[in-house]
Amino acid sequence: MTDLTDENSPTELLRFSTCGSVDDGKSTLIGRLLYDSKSLFEDQLAALESAKQLSGNTEINLANLTDGLRAEREQGITIDVAYRYFATPNRKFIVADTPGHVQYTRNMVTGASTANLAVVLVDARKGVIEQTRRHSYIASLLGIPHLVLCVNKMDLVDYDQDVFTRIRNDFEEFSTRLGIQDITYIPVSALGGDNVVDLSENMPWYNGPPLLSYLENVHIANDRNLTHGRLPVQWVIRPRSDEYHDFRAYSGQIASGVFKVGEEVVILPSGKSSRIKDILNFEDKLPVAYAPMSIAVRLEDEVDVSRGDMIVAKDNVPHVSRDIDAMVCWMHDRPMLTGKHYAIKHTVSNDKTVVKELLYRVDINTLESDLSATSLGLNEVGRVKLKTQNPLIFDAYTINRSTGSFILIDGATHATVGAGMICEPALEPPMPKYEGYVI
Repeated sequence: MTDLTDENSPTELLRFSTCGSVDDGKSTLIGRLLYDSKSLFEDQLAALESAKQLSGNTEINLANLTDGLRAEREQGITIDVAYRYFATPNRKFIVADTPGHVQYTRNMVTGASTANLAVVLVDARKGVIEQTRRHSYIASLLGIPHLVLCVNKMDLVDYDQDVFTRIRNDFEEFSTRLGIQDITYIPVSALGGDNVVDLSENMPWYNGPPLLSYLENVHIANDRNLTHGRLPVQWVIRPRSDEYHDFRAYSGQIASGVFKVGEEVVILPSGKSSRIKDILNFEDKLPVAYAPMSIAVRLEDEVDVSRGDMIVAKDNVPHVSRDIDAMVCWMHDRPMLTGKHYAIKHTVSNDKTVVKELLYRVDINTLESDLSATSLGLNEVGRVKLKTQNPLIFDAYTINRSTGSFILIDGATHATVGAGMICEPALEPPMPKYEGYVI
């Protein structure tokens, strides 16, 4: 059986998330995709039929395919992120159904953080509202390169082309400030299946593809960063046996770029250099490896390398600094305050950091900067300055989503309180060696 989560498979994998306000039909849309593309197992179909009979409805509730929590089914809303996997002959898919309620915006950030594409739903009766703008802005902040605006519930506005055109124009005006280059607009009815898997006869004025066809064919090969070679070291492999007495390898998942046997690399933060002797993938030796493959690397020289270090291409090194400038989505009821200490997790390393300054808070409706803000509350976004205890090895998030992202953790409760995207710093070139630091 094909492993849908295997990113090394020859079949291309597309990760996408659904966004939008409450009751815009996100869960129903995913259910329709799975149902009409015949991607459901017999037990799932039986469960849908059983739920229909128990509720006394005449039609099956497709939202039940993703709304798995009892509270979700009782309230008719999505609370947690639900992941579903399906495949067509052209492509494999991992879809994250994210909640639309403003209270659960932090869950939306989690579900969309790894997506190649965001499907933003808009209720045709309501048009572009605050939560539409909030989720679209967060999608742009997360660096999602492709966005599909699905104007849903077209059946409730008599499939009126003017309604679709008005909503498209409203969103186009707003999206000029988002920085997303690829935006597609599709009118749909998730409940009736119009333009979801098959083109709708009810909207002959629409001359684009149905949603599934677009998802199967959108070009994502260039989305992956294959320029900046980055291998965060997760584990040092030292077998304890006579057979492998001189064996030492450094394993991890390639965050970005391509590595080749014989290539000269630099180990940060020490600044030492060496060449790649072997690239190992389980029992095989590979001549070349690329993101997001999980590999082990052997070096030609005896170099001190530990967990949290990073092996990088010599001609393309990242920034190394204790001072971080980042956009932060705050995800906790207790506000972020300047001067407060947090734990920070970046790639495979863990460190401590302090919030030095809040530069501004973003007004989600206008995208203007509130320079008078002194803290960030739940679901708010702002630009902050941090200082870490030890040097961080990073790129700007716009260049590298893996090495440019981090999470903040409350040291007392161990709760994840913030998600950060590092901005391009104005730094001197990284020095080859660093002394110990304390905050």
